[in-house]
Amino acid sequence: MPDGVILLADRYYPASVHTAAASQPPLILVRSPYGRRGFMGLAHGRFFAQHGFQAVVQSVRGTFGSGGRFDPLANEQSDGLATVEWLRAQPWFGGTFAMHGPSYLGYAQWAIAAHAPQLRAMAVQMTASQLYEAAYVGGAFALESTLSWSDLTTRVERPIGGLTAGFTSIRRARRATLSARPMSEFDTLAAGAPVPFFQDVLRNAAADESYWRRRDHSGNVAQVTAPVSMLGGWYDVFLPWQLRDYGRLRRAGQQPRLTIGPWYHVDPRQVSAAGADALAWFRAHLLGDSSGLLAGPVRLYITGACEWRQYPEWPVPGMREQRWHLQQGRGLAPDAPAESPPDTYRYHPGHPTPALNGPTLMGNSAPEDNRRLEARRDVLTFTSRALAAGLEIIGPVTADLYVRSSRGHTDFVVRLCDVAPTGASVSVCEGVRRVLPAGAACGADGVRRVQVELWPAGHRFLPGHRLRVQVASGAYPRVDRNSGTGEPAGVARMLPADQEVFHDPDHPSAILLPVAS
Repeated sequence: MPDGVILLADRYYPASVHTAAASQPPLILVRSPYGRRGFMGLAHGRFFAQHGFQAVVQSVRGTFGSGGRFDPLANEQSDGLATVEWLRAQPWFGGTFAMHGPSYLGYAQWAIAAHAPQLRAMAVQMTASQLYEAAYVGGAFALESTLSWSDLTTRVERPIGGLTAGFTSIRRARRATLSARPMSEFDTLAAGAPVPFFQDVLRNAAADESYWRRRDHSGNVAQVTAPVSMLGGWYDVFLPWQLRDYGRLRRAGQQPRLTIGPWYHVDPRQVSAAGADALAWFRAHLLGDSSGLLAGPVRLYITGACEWRQYPEWPVPGMREQRWHLQQGRGLAPDAPAESPPDTYRYHPGHPTPALNGPTLMGNSAPEDNRRLEARRDVLTFTSRALAAGLEIIGPVTADLYVRSSRGHTDFVVRLCDVAPTGASVSVCEGVRRVLPAGAACGADGVRRVQVELWPAGHRFLPGHRLRVQVASGAYPRVDRNSGTGEPAGVARMLPADQEVFHDPDHPSAILLPVAS
């Protein structure tokens, strides 16, 4: 690197190349904080070499023998571009390259994609060009994801611990969140010592702080000219912001490919799909062989219907926004609500409403039956009648709530569920919004209109099933508990919030669904 730090990389090449230094098969660059050998070498090095490509798998700064200090997300643009310059000087570099990888590896691609004219193709999975909004989803701190990944970074290089780091990190993180200690000490409880990344994210809670500006590459996405293939999951922690990157490319006149499957972030089922997608993409754009590309620029797996569909773009054409209103008697219907008093509940941060599932970084985010959660007194549910003909939604989902709280600082969590004839209430998507005293217009009666963006969805509610909307004020430990005070994290004072959710003609709370027209 320009500052003298040495980064280590392994070069993989086809057996037919032997050791000829000047042989120049197309090259794929992978930059990772998770090592170069073992699974990383197999999945990102040997895999492509066996299919006729070269692959350079590099350990980013401060990881797996590379010099310097690992400062997550901070150095990937400067180090990535310096790596490209190094590649250009190698006799086996053919003048162009591609990039590949999920999660952090995908973020490392976005860091340099607009600044490397030699880049000819990208295959990014389960990632986004900026990660602030995943760290503070809806304004609430993504506690479980941040804490578990912070713990992972402290043990992934251990000879034994690295093999099981992902499994143990989520367990250690959850154990820490159940303690009575302040949140600022959770990293010490989980990892045995303070973790700088966790403390940095905790301190930098605003998107406009220099910490996040240095790590935000979303402003460069529209300048990326290399063909991009994107693979995501309906339950992935980064999906909403991955789709924003897709939108930036489309508005810039690009034609990225998009695949969304029934996967969560660490879902092993998506590994083979990601490899096959990337291989076909690189064959098309580095070798001129498009025979492996599946038809259609957008492929979506529709849950409920359990089938893959192909579309020309996202959002899917032909969908219309339909309001399903919260109703008196805990009903849910497209009809306008009648005059009715609000429903109420009390949220106590000392006993926070839990999250049974939902998008998180390290854990299993597959949908679960929510009946145990819905039995709590701090969760409201609004349920439709059984659907005679079924209902299909594909696209963004938003809740439009009229609420009143006894606290200026509070949260609202909204979850859309599919209720089967058996009574099982399985989550489809969810979202959270942190409300600040000046964050939403407040009427003279104290009622606020709060917009909650849920995860996008592609789902079919089958005939005989019902729609259900949950409203709560916690999803712990997926997001941190709102103390009700607005005081900095680590302050022990916890104040309950008395919540009212309105559903009358003047306050028509609803969930907005993208329904086929």
